[in-house]
Amino acid sequence: MSDPAAKPLIVLPTYNEMDNLPQIVPRILSVDPRLTILIVDDNSPDGTGKYADELASNNPRISVLHRERKQGLGMAYLAGFQWALERDYTCIFEMDADFSHKPEALEDFLEAIKEADLVIGSRYIRGVNVINWPMRRLLLSFFANMYSRWVTGLPLRDSTGGFKCFRREVLEAIDFSHVKSDGYSFQIEMSFNAWCKGFRIKEIPIIFYEREAGDSKMSKRIVREAIWMVWRLRIRKLLGKYS
Repeated sequence: MSDPAAKPLIVLPTYNEMDNLPQIVPRILSVDPRLTILIVDDNSPDGTGKYADELASNNPRISVLHRERKQGLGMAYLAGFQWALERDYTCIFEMDADFSHKPEALEDFLEAIKEADLVIGSRYIRGVNVINWPMRRLLLSFFANMYSRWVTGLPLRDSTGGFKCFRREVLEAIDFSHVKSDGYSFQIEMSFNAWCKGFRIKEIPIIFYEREAGDSKMSKRIVREAIWMVWRLRIRKLLGKYS
């Protein structure tokens, strides 16, 4: 069997990440010589996209996908996934550009994906591993995961986390046109799709850090979407929509 980690791609969505991009990119690339990066920029007004182009022009391990406007994190990831599937990448990562996800953890993902189809970096598999979040947000995240597990049956401790690695076969099996959610709910929906289709999911422990620079993308709209979307997933599963 071929190595699923033979040609990995990091999909790195950006919107106004000029404070972080110059540091995060070299940190990622230093972890493993196989790693390459696709920066998906939503026409950042702070010049992130232009800087990404400069990085790509000087390093063949970096590519850039420009989108015309900010359309949400979920749609940015789907655009990156589609780009990856049109090429010969063997596994595709989701990862934040704001240092919430430490690049050094990528080594653990590359090892774990050999025995799984989807690897999820879990903040809650060994207690609570979140640094510098206010208590209100921590409780919101923790109970959102309990709620999601209760409604959908998805057997994950951290279904809302965004540090993931998919084998390409998982993404090939998901109809992106049916994925409509964003933020928290996008993460739940993608994992739910993989689970319903019988793929092997493995959670590995990570430590999540509050972003070091820039502004959080969290909003009340994202929270409301997640509350209702899990019921949509449950109903669609009962109707056999994910077989």
